Parts: sequence; structure tokens; C-alpha cells
Amino acid sequence: MGTRRIIRALGLAGLGIASTYYLAIRPWHRRWGTTNDEAAGPLPGDDFVSDYDTSSTRAITIGAPARAVWPWLVQLGQGRGGFYSYERLENLFGLGIDNADRILSEYQHLDVGDEVRLGPPGANAPSFHVALVDPGRSLTLSAPGWETGESPAVWTFALHEVTPNTTRLIVRFRGRSETLRERVVNRLIIEPVQFAMERKMLKGVRERAERTRASATEGRRR
Repeated sequence: MGTRRIIRALGLAGLGIASTYYLAIRPWHRRWGTTNDEAAGPLPGDDFVSDYDTSSTRAITIGAPARAVWPWLVQLGQGRGGFYSYERLENLFGLGIDNADRILSEYQHLDVGDEVRLGPPGANAPSFHVALVDPGRSLTLSAPGWETGESPAVWTFALHEVTPNTTRLIVRFRGRSETLRERVVNRLIIEPVQFAMERKMLKGVRERAERTRASATEGRRR
């Protein structure tokens, strides 16, 4: 096979992979676990990023009431309860994450304006601030600028209790790229990594909330 044929074959293979990702894989991971209504429905903070070009809405069913899930959400953050994701991987990048396996009473309250860090101070890691908080129902974290509706990124966690012991946790992220290069990097690198980390986080919240509920139920039986 000549060089031109090899290059052409590689080009066609690359085009096929890119097409598969954009037409099948990317739409799937951007709305992993959601229903059509959840993916399209409004959530607090939607209007903070008016011209977003990166977005995802993901969800998971948790066998516990919303009040048992909320304590795990409100303590999210570096230096707080962590993110219940791939801790070792995060710490390879110096993020100093310590995922809690218990509810931390000292981190059970957030006010508008409070900082929620993704990494330790001085690590050049992004951080969010609390833009909206409705205890037991929703928490909206935003990059600077949310006060004027010009934030470059917003991250919302919403709890929808479907039965007394079943809750849907819905997480939405919206972001705005400043340049074409940044947009390409976001779509090809950041989005897949974010999906892997966020899915693990959702499962981590579910595991902890269901375990806490099971322990409480067993304690009442005794």
C-alpha cells in the first residue's frame, strides 16, 4: 500500500471516529442518566451563562429521601467533603482532595458568595462561588460574574423527590469558551474527562446516601 493510500485510510478512519463521537458518544454522555424532560427542563442558574457553548445534564436515581442526599451535596468542595470521584487521579494533579465517607457537621451550611474550591489555594485550580442555595432542593455554583449574568460557567445540583424514599439527583453544567481553540479543547478533552469524573461523583453520592439511610433504618429497628 502506497503512502498516499495509508494517509487516506488514516484520514477516513479518523473521520469515522470523530463522526461516531460527535453523533453518538457525545450526545449520550452529555445527558447521561436523564429523561427527556430532565434534559430539557429548567434548573436554577440556567440564565447565568447567556451564550454557553458547552453544556451537560446528568442524573441518577438514589434510594433515599432528599433530606438524606442533601448533606452530601452541601459539603462538596476541596478542603471540605471532596467530590466523591476518582480521588487518586485528582491528587495526581495536586488538587488535595479527601473524599468524606461521613457527613461532616462543620460543612453543613453554605451562604450565597461562599467559595467552593476544586483545588487548594495556590494550586491554580478553578473555584466556584455559591450563587443560589435552596436547602434540601438545589445548589448552584458559579464562576465569577454570576451577579451580572455574565458568568463563564455554572454548575447546578438539584434534588427531585419522586417518592418518600426515592430521589433524582440532577446535575447541570454550562460553560462559555472564549476562543475557538478553547472550544475545541473543551469538546475533545475537557468534556469526556468531566463526564467520567461527574458520573463517578453521582454514583459516589448515591452510595453514601443509600448507605446512610440503610444504617439509620437498621438503627431504628434495633
